[in-house]
Amino acid sequence: MSVELKRRQFTVKEYDLMVEAGILKNDDRVELIAGEIIQVAPMGLRHASCLRRLNRIFNKLLYSKVIIDTQIPIQLNDESEPEPDLILLQWRDNFYEEKHPQPEDIFLLVEVADSTIKYDREIKIPLYAENGISEVWLIDINQQLVEVYRQAKGNSYRDVQQFFRGDILTIEAFDDINLTVEQILG
Repeated sequence: MSVELKRRQFTVKEYDLMVEAGILKNDDRVELIAGEIIQVAPMGLRHASCLRRLNRIFNKLLYSKVIIDTQIPIQLNDESEPEPDLILLQWRDNFYEEKHPQPEDIFLLVEVADSTIKYDREIKIPLYAENGISEVWLIDINQQLVEVYRQAKGNSYRDVQQFFRGDILTIEAFDDINLTVEQILG
């Protein structure tokens, strides 16, 4: 005998109200994905180190051109407000004071994964494509590679490439800047 359980879906507005009311705390490691509140895995040492390295690289190369955020919410639609590991945003003098960044504000979104690679590939990457994020990098710490996703169409990307140690990659919006996989992975 199977039992069908109904799940309560939340909107971004309801989710944000839970934060404001203190139901969800700022230090709770959760994000809203497709209407569901998902607990985020704790960050390991290699993940944190890679994120710090990326933050430093991008600050050095793009400091005056973009806003660089780490683990800050973005609003994809009315049901999803993930907190990517790092995003490069269009410059705004008000630093997005009125609302969270939207897909059209994002030059590059980066997810760093060790224990969450399957979740990132199967849930988050399709969600980013579906909402028109133009470029996503998935850094696979375990396999020591960077997957680059470009040209969103539907819930996937038409251009997917893997970069390994020894390879050079660029950010599509800043094609004059070259990075090596070694710089990213350390």
